[in-house]
Amino acid sequence: MTLCPVATSSGGEGLLMNSLEAKPVHSAEAGHWGKDVRSDLHVSFEACESGGIEIALESRVAPYYGDAILEQAREVLAALGVEHARVAIHDEGALPPTIGARIEAAARRAGVAAGKRWLPEQSSLPAPSSKERLRRSRLYLPGSEPKYYINAALHAPDAVILDLEDSVHRDEKDAARILVRNTLRSVDFGSCERMVRINQLPLGIEDLVEVVGESPDLILIPKVEHAEQVADADRVIGEVKRLNGTTRPVWIMPILESALGIENALAIATASENVAALTIGLEDYTADLGVVKTKEGHESQYARSRVVNAARAAGVQAIDSVFSDVGDMDGLRHWGESSRAMGFEGMGCLHPGQIRVIHEAFMPTAAEISKAQRIVAAFEEAQSKGLAVVSLGSKMIDPPVVNRALKLVERAKAMGAIS
Repeated sequence: MTLCPVATSSGGEGLLMNSLEAKPVHSAEAGHWGKDVRSDLHVSFEACESGGIEIALESRVAPYYGDAILEQAREVLAALGVEHARVAIHDEGALPPTIGARIEAAARRAGVAAGKRWLPEQSSLPAPSSKERLRRSRLYLPGSEPKYYINAALHAPDAVILDLEDSVHRDEKDAARILVRNTLRSVDFGSCERMVRINQLPLGIEDLVEVVGESPDLILIPKVEHAEQVADADRVIGEVKRLNGTTRPVWIMPILESALGIENALAIATASENVAALTIGLEDYTADLGVVKTKEGHESQYARSRVVNAARAAGVQAIDSVFSDVGDMDGLRHWGESSRAMGFEGMGCLHPGQIRVIHEAFMPTAAEISKAQRIVAAFEEAQSKGLAVVSLGSKMIDPPVVNRALKLVERAKAMGAIS
């Protein structure tokens, strides 16, 4: 009979203490370690037929947190139903949600823990996100890099996007979705809307099954070309919510990234009542056209106009693409102002340094706000007098002008420009 070895920890080399050799069955790894890695860890996992649980830990903080890491590792393995395994952990300052995600990913890759999961303690959920909420900026965070999560809210974007698609290597998709699931459950992003960009369908279905139970506010679906893709994702979201007893809304933002997607923009925008916004991905769109993406954006003018028009027709928000040159703030400001003039209500950002410039670019000017306030005041005065006709000075104000002014004033209030 193989004895169950004692877990050990070390500030330097990990120690493996085993009375008798246990026969390995399957092995796998997950996570990252090394001098350039922060807030992560690497797990080597060997499933065994006997021998109990053996854990070796290498961590610079082992004298302070080694016992806690080992205790959590055993808790995770127990939740996954693992009774016999060798586990080697190289820690680089990972927090509990990441520790659990990396161990779970390694165990699943080794062919154990099927159908089981370990979940970190549930943090307080923010208030549900409204369909019409402010979405000027949405900051992309690579789904496989936990170091970006902790301080993301300090940059005050309107939304954070935990990305499972382009920023995650194809070999890391499985581990990233577990990490994103745990992050949604345990990380406080403050007032930021919590978005997840899934992978292109059908792979994205696996992402939805893993993460929707943790109540993301919005799901971005990449490379959408047909309304049926939105309907399929919406159906899976509904099923996962039902299984988890969740009633919070989970909004959808399709990303149009091809000529066909642009031509089907209206059908896509109206494919579900849960679509809150429509956006465009210009890198893939221009590649589909076979043209060079420029800072002026002339090559995508038609597509962006089509997105705005379809979004307005569907009664949802139009959100622009990212500006990929993170060092060109003048170019970003010009793009943002042009985007707002076209009718977009926000755009994506790749770097925290872009957030402030984007917010300024989408802010109504003082002159616009003043004029809108005068129109609204004239409208309210006419309403109080029972008049159907609204005038401002010598000019008659049509209802569409009043509606536009009302929306601008409300938007300026949401941005904090006026009280």
